[in-house]
Amino acid sequence: MRILTPPVEAFLAAEVPHYHPVSDEVDVFSRAYRAQLPVLLKGPTGCGKTRFVAHMAATLGRPLITVACHEDLTASDLLGRYLLLGDETVWVDGPLAAGVRHGAIVYLDEVVEARKDSLVVIHPLTDDRRILPIDRLATILRAPDEFMMVVSYNPGYQSVIKELKPSTRQRFISIDFHYPPAAVEIEVLRGETGVNADYAARLVKTAEKVRNLTERGLEEGVSTRLLVYAARLLRDGAEPRSALRAALTRTLTDDRDLQRTIDEIIADFF
Repeated sequence: MRILTPPVEAFLAAEVPHYHPVSDEVDVFSRAYRAQLPVLLKGPTGCGKTRFVAHMAATLGRPLITVACHEDLTASDLLGRYLLLGDETVWVDGPLAAGVRHGAIVYLDEVVEARKDSLVVIHPLTDDRRILPIDRLATILRAPDEFMMVVSYNPGYQSVIKELKPSTRQRFISIDFHYPPAAVEIEVLRGETGVNADYAARLVKTAEKVRNLTERGLEEGVSTRLLVYAARLLRDGAEPRSALRAALTRTLTDDRDLQRTIDEIIADFF
């Protein structure tokens, strides 16, 4: 029986993605990698968690396999499955199996969205065993030294039904992510989009004001990702208030009162 796994070249970055450190996250992640420790990233949507993992994988020279978790994700989706290929039955590795074989960094994004019974398969990889049993192949894959498990989630969306079980959570060391300081966020916007310094500064000031609305019912503040989208529209010559209504107001909420408040904040700076 043949075993098919994607080539390692498919998971290697052509270049190191830009990332501006905010605290000690680069040092902590690097030390965790060398110590063969799994890492949990916690922070709001669009604050840079995924970019950070891509940056670190490329910096460390490791392939990166990313899984966007969802409620229908099964253990087979992670491990692999038998498929018919012509008149032959082959085993096709899932992202976990491929990651172990390649000594990759495997990143489970928004891990709390996955079914809890699916996550059990990562437990042997996140303790001192560092193994991946694949019952359907009657085999156990042993993770090489280079392999690393990384997961992320947004604490703001935690609920009774969507949270990490203690038996999973305590297998990781944790790194907190927040919105970057204003000076860093301005630099990110300029580096990512080429928008001028004045627009970048006004975007960040707008975001700071809108983020305060979380105390008035806004579900989540403006992500750095949304600011990048807005900056790209501005760089392309879009009318500022129209660009920010599209990138911020209409994206953040459907509540008419909150939309009016966000538009008023935008009008203060643009």
